[in-house]
Amino acid sequence: MSSFTMYTTPWCGYCHRLKGQLDREGITYELVDIEQHPEAAAIVESANNGNQTVPTLVYPDGTAMTNPSLRQVKEKLAALAG
Repeated sequence: MSSFTMYTTPWCGYCHRLKGQLDREGITYELVDIEQHPEAAAIVESANNGNQTVPTLVYPDGTAMTNPSLRQVKEKLAALAG
């Protein structure tokens, strides 16, 4: 089961870096390429004042983070776990 959804593009360096960090930590997530799924671009835009800024992470509680650090992701997941 994924912890959150990460919206990305294939050419995004920040996305590749965060994905590598998450993979090394064993953190599960769903990856959605907004270029392959245009409907997902609307989700990213709604979280970023109309901009298609990636990586954008959307958590099960409906909150979003744009280009977070690994530490911020881990803190958010800990808060969600209670």
